[in-house]
Amino acid sequence: MLADDVPRPVLLAALASGSARRIRRGAYLFDGPATGASRTADDERAAALALTQAVDRQLDGEHWFCGPTAALVHGLPLAELPQQVHVLTRTVPGRGASPDLVRHRATVAPTDVEIVGGLPVTSLERTVLDCARSLTAREGLVVVDAAVRRGTDRAALVRRLEGTRGRGVVRARAVLDVADGGAESPGESLARYTVLRHGLPAPRTQIEVATHLGRFRADMGWLPWRLLLEFDGFVKYSTLSGGDPARTLFEEKRRQEAIEEEGWRVLRVTWPDLRHDGQVAARVRRLIPDGASVPQVARPGLW
Repeated sequence: MLADDVPRPVLLAALASGSARRIRRGAYLFDGPATGASRTADDERAAALALTQAVDRQLDGEHWFCGPTAALVHGLPLAELPQQVHVLTRTVPGRGASPDLVRHRATVAPTDVEIVGGLPVTSLERTVLDCARSLTAREGLVVVDAAVRRGTDRAALVRRLEGTRGRGVVRARAVLDVADGGAESPGESLARYTVLRHGLPAPRTQIEVATHLGRFRADMGWLPWRLLLEFDGFVKYSTLSGGDPARTLFEEKRRQEAIEEEGWRVLRVTWPDLRHDGQVAARVRRLIPDGASVPQVARPGLW
């Protein structure tokens, strides 16, 4: 809510009780008493979206949200939530600009803008390309993978980059080259980025393995080496466990044992592991069968 939306005594009482918090000058988020570590990732994403809505109401003149802010509005996952709101405007003010707002001055075609959830944003295709160019390669891959999985034509994105020059184009081309809609979560995209960055051949995503317990799908792996890489997010054993994390853990153990009985090796990677991507790549290399051919693939744009 904007300050003008609520009587001042009500606002002051909500701030005092912790049921509201200031998200920018003149704008407040009423999201209950949850604070600090008690806020979930969904809570923080909702807060980032609320900040975007506040900026939209406070900005004068024509504008369109772009880059990671547009990705947020489009519902695409992000490796990191944007700390600032990115917006395209016809003019960029000098002194006195808000620190939580980044204004970009650029031309935009009518076909590259739309309204999503009541907010003016760059189109999905334009948003994905902007993110691939402006974010780091690892962050950009999360966005591009998710968009391709949703149905965005990767070849069309590549065509739009042809003949384009400027900052981030080389990185965007490298990200598009390795994008894979088989990634089902940001963690899977980041795990794949780790091995790609360190020169390993691209893993195949969503590998189906037949076992005596039935058919299972692994996140990614290398068929010639019978080596699988699984990303383990905490949500699997908490939110998605149906209230029985012990049962989920037991079933996951049986699944892995059945897969290993078929001659596969399984490497599990967690969020903390991704902070040390060189170690993850080294672990993969240690599990490659002796004598196997391991080409080193140069991907300079991913650095």
